[in-house]
Amino acid sequence: MVLNTAIDLMDWDTAVHRLVTKGQARQSAVVCICNVHMTVTANRHPALAHVLKHADMVTPDGAPVAWVLRRAGYRDQQRINGPDLMWRYLAQAERLGQIVSFYGGTEATMDRLLAAMLHTFPMLKLGCMVIPPFRTLTVDEDLDYANRINRSGTNVLFVGLGCPKQEVWMGEHRGIVHAAMVGVGAAFDYHAGTIKRAPLWMQNSGLEWLHRLFAEPRRLWRRYLVTNTLFITGMAKTGFKASRMDD
Repeated sequence: MVLNTAIDLMDWDTAVHRLVTKGQARQSAVVCICNVHMTVTANRHPALAHVLKHADMVTPDGAPVAWVLRRAGYRDQQRINGPDLMWRYLAQAERLGQIVSFYGGTEATMDRLLAAMLHTFPMLKLGCMVIPPFRTLTVDEDLDYANRINRSGTNVLFVGLGCPKQEVWMGEHRGIVHAAMVGVGAAFDYHAGTIKRAPLWMQNSGLEWLHRLFAEPRRLWRRYLVTNTLFITGMAKTGFKASRMDD
């Protein structure tokens, strides 16, 4: 447990295998990529906390999350982040013929994402790319999008609406969307090249958030100031170690 959020222990092979398996079964599953921001937000957002509690898989994203798990005794725990999980899965989807769809983003981002994916994975089977409007959907619009995804035969649906919106959306569509749903945040922009990702050394050092802050200071300064402070304060009470489920 990290700040009351249960995190699944896994390596990269396990994470990708679970996603492939759920996708193959077209299981209506929820996969959350849990970083510092999400663990803190879940303590203030009951709907997000509910989704995380009942999710089919919660991966340890963010170097600090993986680090506190290692301090709790899970010494080999890796950081399983959204952009890399998405790309690793796409390689397997291409090999296995699984159908992939996307929900979120903008037209410009999705056009560039499509080009990047087909350049790397030319045989990838694409179901649909749904770009919902930036407003509350009507019931009919929402159902139409879900039906469109289902009719495409989608095995895995990547959702890029940002936290906590994407997690709440996935929770609301469990049983409606017949695919494994994965909330990947800014992964669409990273792979499309509309947002530059942090250098690898910053990712491995737990400083990817700082790179994003410099890239988008007006939008992200409050988020990182508040959530990072609350994460440090909360984890200090535990000695910066995750708690075990049976503690």
